Amino acid sequence: MGSNEWLNAPVKSEIKAELLELAITIAKSAGELLMARPDVFDLETKSTAIDFATQMDLASEKLIVSKILEARPDDGIIGEEGSAIPSKSGVTWVIDPLDGTVNYFYGIAGWNVSIAAKDSEGVQVGVVYAPSINSLWSATKGGGATCNGKAIKCNDPVEFNRALVGTGFSYDVKDRADQARIVSKLLLEIRDIRRIGAGAADLCLVAMGRLDAFYELGLNEWDIAAGGLVATEAGALLTGRNGGPAGKEMVIAAGPHLHAKLVKEIG
Repeated sequence: MGSNEWLNAPVKSEIKAELLELAITIAKSAGELLMARPDVFDLETKSTAIDFATQMDLASEKLIVSKILEARPDDGIIGEEGSAIPSKSGVTWVIDPLDGTVNYFYGIAGWNVSIAAKDSEGVQVGVVYAPSINSLWSATKGGGATCNGKAIKCNDPVEFNRALVGTGFSYDVKDRADQARIVSKLLLEIRDIRRIGAGAADLCLVAMGRLDAFYELGLNEWDIAAGGLVATEAGALLTGRNGGPAGKEMVIAAGPHLHAKLVKEIG
């Protein structure tokens, strides 16, 4: 194998198991840190005036990064709060240290810690830990998905007019007109809409059948890496608008039957 070819080699199954165990351990540590919610918050504005990070987002990312590098110093890091380390091992961790910061700030349940590990063939391990609702979701590529250790599957088939659909709204106000249009259209055709406020958890709720589908505009890689793997390993399809790749422009997750209709309706 050439000098750089090992960087593109897929993660072996035994390494995948080690990565999963490490991700679970670190997610629990970060969750424990975050459960000690402070009485006073220091707010740092990010992309817009209504998009912010707290001192706890930063503390959680610092903890997660330090523990990953302690165990695997050659791995890369992509973190929402700015951590960016190139990989020397072929494995890169994709971290959202506090998904659902607004929920956390207001003391609303559903916020979570999202940790994924990817290689040249995509995300191989995903863990989403939401201690405020006592839920730890995990998945390995090709190995299925679990919640608190029990295997989970998405709902399928679900008819469009019986679908409970989760969504979220962009921090960029200019995107909200399109989001309002989609919600207004869907509300006339589906069972109901839920807005929980944490994209990684929303994807995991699709995975275990507590939502039939989820869609959102404006999500980043760290929002969907772990939760997206949990959803797909539970049988859901994960795409973007018109069935393209899931990403910042759109994320749509649902069982195959409902997914086809939802993609068509969102357009």
